[in-house]
Amino acid sequence: MTAISRRRPGLRSIAALTCGALAAGGLVAAGVAALEPEAARASSHREAPLISGQPQYDNTDVYAFVSPDKADTTTIVANWLPFEEPAGGPNFFKFADDAQYDVHIDSDGDAQGDLLYRWTFKDHVKNGDTFLFNTGPVTALDDPDLNVRQTYDIDLLRLRDQHVISTTKIAADLPVAPSNVGKASMPDYRALRDQAVRELPSGATAFAGQADDPFFLDLRVFDLLYGGDLSEVGRDTLSGYNVNTIALQVPTEHIRQSEAQPVVGIWSTTQRRNAQGDFTQVSRLGMPLVNEVVLPIKDKDKFNASAPWNDGDFLQSVTNPELPKLIEAIYKIKAPAEPRDDLVSVFLTGVDKLNKPPHVKPAEVLRLNTAIEPAGDPKRLGVLDGDNSGFPNGRRLTDDVVDIALQVVEGELLGQKNDLGDAVDENDQKFDRSFPYVALPTAGSRGPLAKGDKAQEGGRSLLTGGAAVAGSTRDNSGTVLLTSAAAAAAGVVLVGLGLTWWRNRRRNMRY
Repeated sequence: MTAISRRRPGLRSIAALTCGALAAGGLVAAGVAALEPEAARASSHREAPLISGQPQYDNTDVYAFVSPDKADTTTIVANWLPFEEPAGGPNFFKFADDAQYDVHIDSDGDAQGDLLYRWTFKDHVKNGDTFLFNTGPVTALDDPDLNVRQTYDIDLLRLRDQHVISTTKIAADLPVAPSNVGKASMPDYRALRDQAVRELPSGATAFAGQADDPFFLDLRVFDLLYGGDLSEVGRDTLSGYNVNTIALQVPTEHIRQSEAQPVVGIWSTTQRRNAQGDFTQVSRLGMPLVNEVVLPIKDKDKFNASAPWNDGDFLQSVTNPELPKLIEAIYKIKAPAEPRDDLVSVFLTGVDKLNKPPHVKPAEVLRLNTAIEPAGDPKRLGVLDGDNSGFPNGRRLTDDVVDIALQVVEGELLGQKNDLGDAVDENDQKFDRSFPYVALPTAGSRGPLAKGDKAQEGGRSLLTGGAAVAGSTRDNSGTVLLTSAAAAAAGVVLVGLGLTWWRNRRRNMRY
């Protein structure tokens, strides 16, 4: 007992010295991190408290439009998993294999789905004994070097009064386009994306995989509406981030009720399997920005678990919205009079003589009049700029829904003309001209290549990246790194002194 008690102070002293040494290096290392700009983390994608912690199940956006290059078809694009950092390995981004990703179609305006397209995903890992996502350059979706991959099925459910009357599997074991790891891992990512576009026997075309986030806006709106200084707008906060996309192009006649009633309502949901093995709806999205800036916090999780036919529960938030009052308080722009019946038509019923079906039941869904041909020269402000094939008649990838929504909320449809907007008018990446239309995802190795490691150039490689090359010019960050290294070295010296002291103490205790 006495021997043990005498040894403990020595052990504690070594532990203290070790921790102190590590802390000395760690504090300086923390200083390095503090020098880096903080990446934006607020997102309108993260619209409700519960789902913000479950990104694999979080719907970010839904788009629906008459296909510009195939006018007899309708394209639906739905995205999940917001803010994918392209270099976020080694566990890159995939769809959840315990979820049902659904797109609902209401063809008669009664707020109940008549068709439901359901995606389910399955994981495949070739070698579980490596940490690598891919073990070599990947040139095809069935390349043996693609170590982690996914496949998916699509089922078409036909419903009546929310009861399934038939289920048809329209696709099975289709490949998912993987995360774009980088140019060394995937030297021709477009070829991989093209391989993931599949024509189905039903006449539809399908795609699932990673894509550049097509939503463009300045998310600093959540910093007290740009902090009262509109000169700060203009930065696309989602630039450089990716999402996981599912896209389906279907013959329009398959989803509309008839030529006489061509308006369809579209929304997406996610169901997650719970501990009992049952599926529970955890996310829902139709019209953009509704759950984000129309509904109050107390209703956000409820909305994500709800169905459109119950949207009367949220009517008060639409007819008496909070946003115009905030804009009036900060920018002194007079809020339109309430109740806001104009917002009801945009967000709940569809606009009369544009995309409002007969006998409509108010519901928060994306309404598309499939009889309106796509514009040859799309206008980013859609209907507000005389382009009836754009938002709020469906939603195209190029529609500037933030500017449109701001102007409508401030009374554009009531005669209160305004030009409000966030000064982000287009996506940072160009969209494709053919299905699936979304832009290629940003690669994990998107930055410039490192310079050569010649000493006179001050270059550094993986082999010399831990220290500056002799004779090179160092910036402040290099100085901090050297300071950190020096602190770590000092820590090693302290640990060594501690060990020497402890050994001498033990040697004295023996005699």
